[in-house]
Formats: sequence, structure tokens, C-alpha cells
Amino acid sequence: MTQLHWLAAAGLSFALAGCQTTASQNSTDSHNIALLNGQIYTVNPQQPWAQAMVIEDGKIVFVGSTEDAQPFIQADMQTLDLNGKLALPGLHDVHTHPLEAGSERITCILDTEQNLNQALSIIRTCAAQASDDEWLLGWGHDLSIVLDTATSPRAMLDAIESTRPVAIMEATSHSIWVNSKALELVNISGQTPNPPGGIILLDAQGEANGILLDAAGDLVFDLAYAPTPERLEENYQGLLYGLEQAAMNGITSLVDARVYWKRGYLSAWQRAEQENTLTARTVLSLWAYPNMNDDEQLQTLTSLFHSDTNSLLNINQIKFYSDGILHNTTAALLAPYQEYFPEVGSTGLNYFDKNRLARYTTELEKVGFNMHIHAIGDRGVRESLDAIESARKVNGELGARHRLTHVEMVDEQDKPRFAQLNAIADFQLAGDFTKPEFHQDTAYLIGERSEHMLPVRDIYNTGATVTLSSDWDVSDLSPFVGMQNALTRGAQSMPNLASVIKAYTINGAYTMGQEQQTGSLTVGKFADVVIVDQNLFEVPVTDIAKTKVLMTILGGETVYDAGKL
Repeated sequence: MTQLHWLAAAGLSFALAGCQTTASQNSTDSHNIALLNGQIYTVNPQQPWAQAMVIEDGKIVFVGSTEDAQPFIQADMQTLDLNGKLALPGLHDVHTHPLEAGSERITCILDTEQNLNQALSIIRTCAAQASDDEWLLGWGHDLSIVLDTATSPRAMLDAIESTRPVAIMEATSHSIWVNSKALELVNISGQTPNPPGGIILLDAQGEANGILLDAAGDLVFDLAYAPTPERLEENYQGLLYGLEQAAMNGITSLVDARVYWKRGYLSAWQRAEQENTLTARTVLSLWAYPNMNDDEQLQTLTSLFHSDTNSLLNINQIKFYSDGILHNTTAALLAPYQEYFPEVGSTGLNYFDKNRLARYTTELEKVGFNMHIHAIGDRGVRESLDAIESARKVNGELGARHRLTHVEMVDEQDKPRFAQLNAIADFQLAGDFTKPEFHQDTAYLIGERSEHMLPVRDIYNTGATVTLSSDWDVSDLSPFVGMQNALTRGAQSMPNLASVIKAYTINGAYTMGQEQQTGSLTVGKFADVVIVDQNLFEVPVTDIAKTKVLMTILGGETVYDAGKL
């Protein structure tokens, strides 16, 4: 514990450097451009379509016809003929992991389609080729194949590498496969109590078998990612890659959905702001550590709050995990699993139970933070809504934009509560595993409840605010993949393309607290625009995912150009 507290202090000292920075130069530079002869879908109900848009000093000064735009075009203004191409408001991805997706610290990449022998062979090759880094880190195994053998997972890795710690992250990041050396470094044995939100799986002898579920695995990666100058540079380079990919996919605003501030992630974002390398309006969701003292953590999180609508970087969301995930049997359920890990229990677990969650929500929303709550099981969803309701009773209506993300299982009586509590429902539909035909994969765990997963349309029909996001790199980053999947879900499909685009634009802007500044192409707003190669309203729904971004514009500045306009 002393070592982890030291790591927290070290990570925080890096993070606080430059914390007073406000707007990036990118958001205030003069950018003047006229977009002409296009099909511009504005997401402005008063003026849904236009041919032209004029941008001055990074803001929209005209939206209308190409003919009427002429008086607004200045002599030194760049003009761009869209030749009938579709332009949309810059897309919002309110749940993504750009820094983690771009990180090169994890060097051993597996595939969930591999059998155990294939996975072990790759790990063996990785160990032989590894650099001098004290950790061997990997990603991508299927938990079931690791457990489906008489040999303990720990022993399998020990046979490959016994002197260097090894940690292999399961594809969803909700479990970690480790060797004995890694367990030794984090002081985990069969006698170690389960940490809040985590489970240490045991072998037949009662010893830690090398599989750490949920927050127990986070302890390993907190140590492996402890900030050093080299790792801080890796974080920054990974972030630059993630931002580049976002711009290539038309994303002009995003929420980093899990900022591990003890690992120095916050300082990477602040460096990008200081060095003018941000290419998206960004809100950071600071990770709430379930094993940290509440008073200490609340004080720290409060000190990091930063919110300024003129800034490209804001720190005004808190990321909680209410529960885990279904296939680990750690998602919190109202009724028992049909099969489950005995160490977990029959109804899953909580990272933060509803009383702790209510306390954090009540205290932090007064500071200005919005809660960003991972909730997958129906009990996790209910307890998260209960926490929001509890805070509302204490604080009254403060205008908070609290959000539940994933929202895979929702009890019927809780569906209307999203609208009643003004709680945003954030769905991630870009991954194939979220398609209805794959819901049966969890039937062995939850029975017929698997037939009612991801009630997107049900929640939408209540009048609640619905957003769609990627959870990259768990799922595809392309918003167009998510759009297509949102419209091909049978009874739970979104009603039409307009509603889906709204979920990726103005609803995302609302979630980020910037709907007055962006999210629609409206006079007076920042000129955040994406231009694509096909009109989404004219192609078959099954072709939407094929859409390619031609240009991404942030505040009048081109941050991505495919060179095809």
C-alpha cells in the first residue's frame, strides 16, 4: 500500500504541472474558409440543409445557399468547392480511449480466436524478443481458453518467464493473466483479501491462480505503468497517435473515458494542450480508484477540476465503474447468474456500491463534475440511477449531465428513470459483439435475459438523451460503423438516420457541456465540420459503414485531409 500511495503522489505531481493552462492556440487562431456547393446537413432543426457555409476566425458566420454566401466571402478567404459532397457537424465520440489505444507499452498482441497452445507460443516468442523493459505486457487473450485446462494460468506463464513479471490483459481489459513474479510485486497471494471491485481467482490449493478479475488486475497495471520520464513520453506519443486516428474518422470532440491520473495520463493531455497538438475538443473523465480512501480521493479529484468552454481541454467528468462485465460474471445483476465464479458470487460485484457512488456524486456535482458511470448489469444500472437520484434529493437540480455508459441490461422499471432523472444513456454499438445475433453468447450465464440486451430504442422512446460512442479500442473507432449498427438492430434500432447523427453530434455536445459552442452547424458556433465521400441519406443503410472521411475541420482549421476533395 505504501508503494501504491507513492505512485499516486508521483503521478499527481506530473499531472499538476501546467494545470492552469486554459485555451489552446488552435481554438483561437484565425481560420477563414468558405465551403460552397455542398450538401450540408446542419443538425439545426430551423435550417436542416444548406449548400454553403462561411467560416471567419474559426466560427460560422453564414449558413445557406451558395449564392447568398457571396457577400460573406472576403478577398483573402480560402474557398472550397464541395462538389455536392456531404458535410456534417464534427462528430463526437463521448466514450473512447485514444491514449490507451495508441500506447506501445503492450508489445505482445494475441487474438481471441487463438487456441491456448497458439497463445502460449506467441507469449513465448514475445518473451524471447522482449527488450530490457522490466515488464512483459500483452493483450488479447480469451479468458475461457486460459481457464479450460488443469494447469493453473500462473504456472503456464511461469514456465515461459519466471524472473520478469508478465501481465496479459484480456481483450475487454476486465481481467489480467499474470505470472508469479507479477503477483509477488503487487503482494497478492491466496491469503490476500479481494480489493474493492476486484477478485483474485484461486486454484485447488487456495493459492492465487494467476487470473485477476476487474480491479484486482488494475493493481498490476498501476504498477507496470507507474510514471517515469520514459513512460510519460510513451503516453504522449500514444496520445498523438490516438488523436490522429480520431481526426481521420471525423471526430472533432471526444471524451477520454478512463484517465488513470496515477499513471501520468493527465499530464500527456495537458502537454498536448500546451504544445498545441490537440486536434479535438476534449473532456477528460478522471478515473475514480475503488481502493483509494474516499476523503483523500474526493479532495484530489476536486483539485483537478477545470472547465472552460473556450478551451480545447476540460477536466469535468469522473469515471466510475459501478460493476464489471457479463462474461466475467462481475456485472452486477438483480437476479443470479446461472453460472458464475464462486469467488465473485451469484450476482456480480461492485467497484463502487450505491452508497459510495451516491456520496461521490453528491459532493462532486457541486464542484461542477458530471458522473460518467460504467454500468452493464441491471443491478449496476439501478444502483447508478439510485445514486444520481440520491444526489438530486440533497443538492436539488444543478443542471448536471450525469451519464450511464454501456447500459447492456436494464430492468423494465428503470427504463423511464433515465428521462425522469435527466440521465444520459450512452451506448457503444460499433463492435460486432453488440449485434443482436451475438446476444445468445451470454445465454449460458443469464438465460432468457440475453434476449433483451442493449435496449437502445426502449430508452430512446422514453425521451431520454441517447448518445452513441465507440469504446475504442475495444470496438471500431469509425462512427459510421456505429451508425449502421444502430440502424440494424431490429426492434431495438434507432428510429432513423437523423436520430443517429444527432446522437453523434448535438447530444454528444450536450454530454460534454458544449452544445452552445458546437454540435450543429449554426451561425455563431465553432466551425467543427466533417466532409465525407457519400451522402448517408442516399445510400442503403448497409453501406453507411463504408463511409470515408475526406476532411475534418476543427474551429476552421483542417486537422485531417485525405487529399480527395
